Amino acid sequence: MDFSITVTVVETSSLGDRTYLLDDGTAAVVVDPQRDIDRVLAAAGRRNVRITHVAETHLHNDYVSGGLALARVTGAAYLVAAAEQVGFARTPVADRDEITVTPALRLRAVATPGHTFHHLSYVVLSGDTPIGVCTGGSLLFGTTGRTDLLGAGSTRTLAHHQHTSARRLADELPDGAAVWPTHGFGSLCAASPTDAAASTIGYERRVNPALRLHPEAYVEQLLAGLGGYPAYYAHMGARNAAGADLIDLTAPPPATAADLRDRLRAGQWVVDLRSRKAYAYRHLAGTLTLGLDGPLATWLGWLLPHGAPVTLLGESPDQVAAAQRELARIGVDRPAAAATGTPEDWAVGDTGLATLRAASFADLAAAPPGTVVVDVRADDEWRGGHLRGAIHLPLPELPDRLGELPDAELWVHCAAGYRAAAAASLLLRAGHRAVYIDDDWPNAATAGLPTHPD
Repeated sequence: MDFSITVTVVETSSLGDRTYLLDDGTAAVVVDPQRDIDRVLAAAGRRNVRITHVAETHLHNDYVSGGLALARVTGAAYLVAAAEQVGFARTPVADRDEITVTPALRLRAVATPGHTFHHLSYVVLSGDTPIGVCTGGSLLFGTTGRTDLLGAGSTRTLAHHQHTSARRLADELPDGAAVWPTHGFGSLCAASPTDAAASTIGYERRVNPALRLHPEAYVEQLLAGLGGYPAYYAHMGARNAAGADLIDLTAPPPATAADLRDRLRAGQWVVDLRSRKAYAYRHLAGTLTLGLDGPLATWLGWLLPHGAPVTLLGESPDQVAAAQRELARIGVDRPAAAATGTPEDWAVGDTGLATLRAASFADLAAAPPGTVVVDVRADDEWRGGHLRGAIHLPLPELPDRLGELPDAELWVHCAAGYRAAAAASLLLRAGHRAVYIDDDWPNAATAGLPTHPD
């Protein structure tokens, strides 16, 4: 590899995505920037390089792109697939187009449909040598991007395209070329999970199903492994096609205790950003727990009705600011309001405070016979094994199916506690009695609870 090209990775671990800043020491190209472009600008500043090009591999479904805003702020050329219908000026790019960033750094666009119909990958050339490829949602580490985000009618067709695209990259690039995907790393845009930190074309030849299996076998494996994805994905493609301006990360309007009471009475979403343990100890009644110590944006974006106002509660302004940044990435641009401090600060008198009982699987094993258990894990987790007699109600479905649950104390569990706490807070908000199990799923068997695999 020619080390005259430096690759800086800007990670968004909460969404499982990566942005790439590639430079030769003077000028740079940014591939697939997130909405909060200040992180990329800071990275370019540390490298003392000027951003001359911004490139999108595709119109993203899991986040609002910062590409248009970054291009406007820096004056960079904005590279977007020519076949995409967009509502802004861009530099249209098609298969085999070459883009010169500097004499030492060039990009070659390669059409790699699959994740979307007009997806592009960008081969990074140092001189004439391909040193790596930015693959977006095409060839990922040990997997590929999912193909069902544009609707069930095109899923199988796109899966076949995905196989062809992955093979094309492997055929055209040397084994030593680095693979730099945007998705993976926990992203629900990936067809299957991966924990690799880096990869090359040669390594992917050995491990990636798209490069090891015949087309039909790959397609069937991919389709069989597709699970659910957040509801907010439905709105991201159109938002990115229209083009998103700079985000406003100034502090939301402050909410008093009386304001919070009124918002809760109106049925609005008021989200407690503290840890679930702090929430369980004491919280403002009627609020929901989605702590910053877990995938806040994914689950709030999945559960919150589109366009509904949300109010944030945090221990400090920094907590609120961090959540605001996370939510802006998925198109929740401005929280309706925010408050900081403690539950005592947010309650009107003592009547607004509540607790949530936490338990372990060992506690559940010692509970009376007939205790009602609600499993809020995803379908694939349930199929891998579940408690005998449990009610299966995946967390994303819970708000619309609360009426199906019995009038009893409900013991709620997931795989580790984060979703269970969120579900229990939804149950409390709806008037149910709930206990959340703050424990790891393998401990259910250790506690002697009867499990049943499907």
